[in-house]
Amino acid sequence: MTAAVTRQDIEKKLQTFIEPHLQCDLVTAKAVKSVLIDGGRVRLALELGFPLAGWREQLIAELSGLLGSVPGVTAVDIDLRVNIITHAVQKGVKAFGTIRNIIAVASGKGGVGKSTTAVNLALALAAEGAQVGILDADIYGPSQPRMLGASEKPESRDGKSMEPVLRHGLQSMSIGYLIEEDAPMIWRGPMVTGALLQLLNDTRWHDMDYLVIDLPPGTGDIQLTLSQKIPVSGALIVTTPQDIALLDARKALKMFERVAVPVLGIIENMSTHICSQCGHEEHIFGEGGGRWMAEQYDVPLLGSLPLDIRIRQDADGGTPSVIADPGGRIASLYRQIARTAAARLSLQGRDYSSRFPNIVIENS
Repeated sequence: MTAAVTRQDIEKKLQTFIEPHLQCDLVTAKAVKSVLIDGGRVRLALELGFPLAGWREQLIAELSGLLGSVPGVTAVDIDLRVNIITHAVQKGVKAFGTIRNIIAVASGKGGVGKSTTAVNLALALAAEGAQVGILDADIYGPSQPRMLGASEKPESRDGKSMEPVLRHGLQSMSIGYLIEEDAPMIWRGPMVTGALLQLLNDTRWHDMDYLVIDLPPGTGDIQLTLSQKIPVSGALIVTTPQDIALLDARKALKMFERVAVPVLGIIENMSTHICSQCGHEEHIFGEGGGRWMAEQYDVPLLGSLPLDIRIRQDADGGTPSVIADPGGRIASLYRQIARTAAARLSLQGRDYSSRFPNIVIENS
């Protein structure tokens, strides 16, 4: 006679399954909300803190098979919910009201495909089921309007604030919406940082889970303003495998460490070149640089992306690869990286600042 199934049996079996995005088991991740056992039927309620539309069915199937192997289990029902919360930001900076989490995408060096990566990751998060926006923080060289295929000026309903420009399901804002495409921004640092804060604070962002900020190259005024005045939940570093790009990427990573912004991981762009004629793949910019950097600084390598002409063509045409070919290999890579980055963020501390009342001293 088979012994009755217990919650301990179920949790012990769950601890053998390492969720690939979290890189830990679901019990350790505190994702198990309840285990109900009725004879041989197990009802498992899970809650994960990151969007996973492209992984949900496979995850449920794998867990169902796993728990079905427990002696005495005859049926498995899994209720999987997603709850994206607001995570902690830098000390002294309050979380943004309608934006649960801000993710900064940086490179340190120009020309590594950071902006293309940022917009595709934002679209990938949206494809996974999140509410997402993107802020183009490159005041001197805005590129998001072109990549999103948007050129209209933002609407203002009250004469004081701007509505985000909606494209491909993303809320977006960029200085590029407010000036001519070929107009140079001949501004000094204080004007540039002031413009960034206005773009963020004067936009009527609708409720969203993630705002992706596409940072300009370097570690200057914009990055300093970001760390001091904008609530950032985490940062992503984009690099190519070559040594010269890694040199500047390391500076960007160290900058975020100094200002106490968690680095969620490294993305290696242009990892391999894929010939558009024969499909041959080779490492023209070197091999393993992103992984070496990840190991050196003890941060995860979230994924590697190819140097593929379609990525450039899609972005230049205003329909980034995640939208242009949603079922293709490139879109799948972006979505995998987006899920992993969001999963890494979900393991971080929660923001409790909204729970504390404001203290007001009045003369009586």
